[in-house]
Amino acid sequence: MELALQKSGAGEAAALTVSERVFSAPFNEPLVHQVLTAYRAGARSGAKAQRSRSEVRGGGRKPRRQKGTGLARAGTIRSPIWRGGGVTFAAKPQCHAKKVNKKMYRAAMRSILSELVRQGRMVCVAEFDVAEAKTRAVRQKLAELDLKEALIITPEPGRNLVLGIRNIPRVRALAAAEINPYALIGYDKVLMTRAAVEKIQAWLA
Repeated sequence: MELALQKSGAGEAAALTVSERVFSAPFNEPLVHQVLTAYRAGARSGAKAQRSRSEVRGGGRKPRRQKGTGLARAGTIRSPIWRGGGVTFAAKPQCHAKKVNKKMYRAAMRSILSELVRQGRMVCVAEFDVAEAKTRAVRQKLAELDLKEALIITPEPGRNLVLGIRNIPRVRALAAAEINPYALIGYDKVLMTRAAVEKIQAWLA
C-alpha cells in the first residue's frame, strides 16, 4: 500500500510505499485495551509505604494501668486506634506491572498505526527539522502542514526541534525507537518522517 508523503508549502505530495501488514492491519480493540492497560500499569511507581504497628517506634510499656482510670484498656501506644499508631493494613511498595509478550505488543502497535492511517490522523513527510531553536520556526513548519498539535516522530529528534517545541502545548517529539501505544493514541495527529516510517516498519514487519 502507499501513504501520501506531504510537502510543506507549495508542491505536490509524493507517495511512500509501506507494508500492509504494519499499516493496514485490522483493529483489535480488546488487544489494544489490554496493552494500554499494561503499559499504564507499568508506569506506576508502586512506592507508597506506611508503617504497621510493628514498625512504629515506642509502645514497649503499657501506657496506663488496666483498671481504675475510667478509660478504655490499652496495651500499647502503637495501636492503630491511637494517634500516631501504626496503620491496620499498611501499604507496602509493590510492582503493578502486567506481563505482555512481544508478539502481543507488536500486534497492538500495528493495530494502532493502521487505525491512525484509516482515520486520516497520520501525516507523513520527507523530513521534519528546523534551522534554529525557535518556537516560531516550529509553529511555521507545522502551519505549512495545517497542524496545530501533533506527535512528531523522527529517527532521532534534533536539538533545535526539541528546544523549539518546549513552549508549544500539545506538541511532542519522539524518536522512532521510543514510540509507545499511549503516546500514539494521545494526539489528534501523528507526524512521521520517511526515515521514521521505515524504521518502525522494519521493527513491526
